[in-house]
Amino acid sequence: MAIRTPAASPTQTALAPRVHPLAQVHGQVMVDPGAVLAAGVTVQADPNATVRLGSACVLQEGTTIYGRTQGRVLGDDRVSYAVWVGDRAFLAYKVLVQSPVYIGPDCFIGFRSTLYNARLGAGCVVMMHALVQDVAIPPGKLVPSGSVITQQHQADSLPDVGPADRALVNELSETSGFAPPTDWRKPTSFASSDRTADSTERDGFGTMTSQLLPPDVVQRARQYLAQGLAIGTEHADSRRYRSGVWQTCSPIQSNRESEVIAALEACLAEHSGEYVRMFGIDPRAKQRVAPITIQRADGKPVAVSGSSSVSAPSNHSSHGAYRPAPASSSSSSGPLSPEVVQQVRQYLSQGYRIGTEHADARRYSSNVWQTCSPIQSSRESEVFGALERCLSEHSGEYIRLFGIDPQAKRRIAPITIQRPDGRPVSAGSRSASSSSSSYASSGSNGGSAKASGDVAQQVRQWLNQGFHVGAEHADARRYNSNVWQSCTPIGSTREGDVMAAINTCIAEHPNEYVRVFGIDPKAKRRISAVTVQRPGSKSAPDGSSGSSYSAPASSPASSNGSAPMGGLSQDLVQQVNQLVNQGYRLSLEHADVRRYRSGAWQTGGTLEGNRTSDVLAALESQLRNHSGQYVRLIGIDPKVKKRVLEATIQRP
Repeated sequence: MAIRTPAASPTQTALAPRVHPLAQVHGQVMVDPGAVLAAGVTVQADPNATVRLGSACVLQEGTTIYGRTQGRVLGDDRVSYAVWVGDRAFLAYKVLVQSPVYIGPDCFIGFRSTLYNARLGAGCVVMMHALVQDVAIPPGKLVPSGSVITQQHQADSLPDVGPADRALVNELSETSGFAPPTDWRKPTSFASSDRTADSTERDGFGTMTSQLLPPDVVQRARQYLAQGLAIGTEHADSRRYRSGVWQTCSPIQSNRESEVIAALEACLAEHSGEYVRMFGIDPRAKQRVAPITIQRADGKPVAVSGSSSVSAPSNHSSHGAYRPAPASSSSSSGPLSPEVVQQVRQYLSQGYRIGTEHADARRYSSNVWQTCSPIQSSRESEVFGALERCLSEHSGEYIRLFGIDPQAKRRIAPITIQRPDGRPVSAGSRSASSSSSSYASSGSNGGSAKASGDVAQQVRQWLNQGFHVGAEHADARRYNSNVWQSCTPIGSTREGDVMAAINTCIAEHPNEYVRVFGIDPKAKRRISAVTVQRPGSKSAPDGSSGSSYSAPASSPASSNGSAPMGGLSQDLVQQVNQLVNQGYRLSLEHADVRRYRSGAWQTGGTLEGNRTSDVLAALESQLRNHSGQYVRLIGIDPKVKKRVLEATIQRP
């Protein structure tokens, strides 16, 4: 055990620290005068790591502090520490602190709360059973009991500590047997007088802030440095930016925070009127990590993703990696939503590449999209980083992503992931042809929970083509987030066994959505999913046609996907009949080869008619008018006013 007690300054209490005999202190631990360590406290510092316990701070029974070798915070004395506990801080029973952590003066940490890789400004109050990780909390903020604060936008939106909160903290401190060293009822002033001659100043955390760089950019730079990464910058004018051609700014050789911030400010000033982006550099792998745009050519503010945890590529693949935004988040330029993350992972698992496009309101109305910077990588971490950059760089616009089949060289199921009005978007709302679209049945038939005859026919078709069959289920919440759970794997390729397994899955999950899909064993990817059950309605029994059935996207019978000019294919007629019976409106879109490659479809008009025969006649007439072009069929649900189907029915 090694405890260093610095000499008391005139402003410090001259009392010696009180360390209970049953407290355990190991390693380089600095305990200032007046500090109290109760029985059962553990403070451990690894070799080459230092823990500092401030003047008159209190550590109650069961508090544990670990100071590891990796990761540092900058203390108020401008020295690096594994853990810095500020003067008069109060850590209640069984608080756990894992370095790197900075706890400002006059902070209160409630029972059984956990701090990891975090900074707490002066006067913060963390109530009971809270988790604070990978964030910097501004001074004077309140973390409510049971909160999980793991993203910077959560920390920035925390409420201020109020008089009632201070009274409660004062009461808890007094009843614990340790009187609070200061009057918690009086607000603490956090104004800093330590200003430098340049554009940077000291904030309440004892770290460098910038008047030119946004706080989230400074925070991201700190994360790079804390993880041992170097920092690089690039710039590009508008023309080069559109081409994805960046030029390197002056290299940043230093890893000192103040010098790095000064270099970033110099790069912004030198290249004003251009795009500037910053990235981490992994010195071992010699590759870039999580680039972000920190300046736009048009002067618009840039919003760095609220996800404050920056992981090196080597760690990303082994630890599960990307954390999506909470379901309640509706920011259009924030982190990716869970359903978008799930969709991207599905694309990558099927061997697809990822592409993105953006459009302002005018271009969106004309269905004219512009391509974002191409995503060349297929690594999950780099794809998510590129998507977040696209969201940030085109805030106030529509953005959609899509899969790219590298073999067929065609797009797969585009989905809109950002709207200019900030309204939340769901990955379930597809903006182009999707092989897993499902249609709600207009009615439900009574009977036992079994798959319908239409589903049996589809399963038979998959098996005849050599495909395997799988099944998934999801409750209403997971369904809205497009997060499905697998049913028991279907190992057999016999139709009877497969249908029995599907019916078993339906019976086991009576109040959930259930869907089945084909699996191409050679390409190892899914084939057009079919929803066979929805909550609140019984699935149709065998032999009926009342289930929610999704026909494959390429429904025409001809080998190239085009409808015969002398008449429509039987599959297409059946699909149109099904959509009309379900009350959907039908329309067409067409595109020549050039527009098809750009995804710029033109509206072909609504298929009018009160009877299916009238709709089919209008459809056949439209196909003749657009012979030699791509034509796709659009189904629209008039109640929710969104598309339920986009299927290509003719190819040139």
